[in-house]
Amino acid sequence: MGIEPINPIAIKLGPIPVHWYGIIIGIGIAVALLLVVRESEKRGLHKDTFPDLLIWAIPIAIICARIYYVLFEWEHYSQHPEQIIQIWEGGIAIHGALIGSVLTTIVFAKRKGLSFWKLADIAAPSIIIGQAIGRWGNFINQEAHGDVVSRTFLENLHLPQFIIDQMYINGEYYHPTFLYESIWDFIGFIILIFLRKVNLRRGEMFLTYVIWYSIGRFFIEGMRTDSLMLTSGLRMAQVLSLVLIVGSIAIWIYRSKAGLADKRYLDKA
Repeated sequence: MGIEPINPIAIKLGPIPVHWYGIIIGIGIAVALLLVVRESEKRGLHKDTFPDLLIWAIPIAIICARIYYVLFEWEHYSQHPEQIIQIWEGGIAIHGALIGSVLTTIVFAKRKGLSFWKLADIAAPSIIIGQAIGRWGNFINQEAHGDVVSRTFLENLHLPQFIIDQMYINGEYYHPTFLYESIWDFIGFIILIFLRKVNLRRGEMFLTYVIWYSIGRFFIEGMRTDSLMLTSGLRMAQVLSLVLIVGSIAIWIYRSKAGLADKRYLDKA
């Protein structure tokens, strides 16, 4: 069966190829930025607050995401160092991006005299919708998929034909785990938008995002065939997901009992 995959190169600007992966990641960032700027103004922040933050957070997040991935694939990249910068081929880890983004936001908030938790709460829905969109870059690159399945299995999921065809890789069909995570993230986005009206205590919106994403990632990661491994039997993303779930619940309880979360999401100050 000769099914042609989608060309990962969208267009060429002279000798420079523009990859779908980069375009899709860019779309995810643009959508996230649009949403977060609108919401931040409603919450009493200056309209330039998040653009100023993202000037630093985006490149740092991308660099950290790549470093995270390369470290866990060092056996390969030590033999092919020229590939380390080739992020357009895929190979960035969302956990690395989140670590870089959180650290950048902590420093930014401190220097600007703002609440980290307020910034994180406002950004949470934008982060997860950006992730939902970004997973389609993995789809184009035919990565972040699961184990071998039959074509009948994919057809029984009532998937569009273009997804079924793109999941045909080297003569086999694979679980579209990128899609499972994208759908999980989109549901999380809807939940977080609803929770804005619930008016949670400050910090609880962001912690809800971390818990929701980590639960989905734990189970979906178990289906993937390209996991970054901590040991031969431990997938790094699953271990980190469990740590984040437990840690987020502990922080939630501590902040509530210690009176550190008395302010609410909809409070202006």
